[in-house]
Amino acid sequence: MAATAPVILVFGDSLAAGYGLPQGKGWVDLLQKKLLDGGFDYRVVNASVSGETSLGGRNRLPAALTSHRPQIVILELGSNDGLRGQPLSALRDNLVAMIQDARRARARVLLAGMRIPPNYGPDYTRKFQATFTEVAGAQHVPLVPFLLEGFASQPEMFQSDGMHPNEQAQARILANVWSQLASQLRKPARPR
Repeated sequence: MAATAPVILVFGDSLAAGYGLPQGKGWVDLLQKKLLDGGFDYRVVNASVSGETSLGGRNRLPAALTSHRPQIVILELGSNDGLRGQPLSALRDNLVAMIQDARRARARVLLAGMRIPPNYGPDYTRKFQATFTEVAGAQHVPLVPFLLEGFASQPEMFQSDGMHPNEQAQARILANVWSQLASQLRKPARPR
């Protein structure tokens, strides 16, 4: 893969940063390997930060777009907003602003949706989940409806904190992302 290869910028929180995982074992690392194995000439840059909120991401994104000039941005933020019970209007505004910033930088966006435990009541929980669908629809961007789809209720797929997926869950996360990302990719330049 050449240094001039188009960039896929993964911009998220601990779920993309690989929190608690051995080096190179997170789904973002697996994504780079899958692209290379498939002959897709992309370079994956992981600019994710554990603990990041949508506001923190909104503040950091312009510099990341300038620095990496991505062709695609995988936007995986919002979980920490929900876990802290922050206003959903702010989450929505921040996600929309990041999508628009990415577009101005000529990047396409894939939005990753999340769900949260019902700590703040069923109404907040439902509206939190719906925020991602609403933003994706209004902004016409593809959506991974739920990053942890298919294993969120399986405790054995999580680290001891019960919140962060473990190493064996990473391929499942990648499959969820790939289901929406694949159609956004340029066809392989060469067979492998």
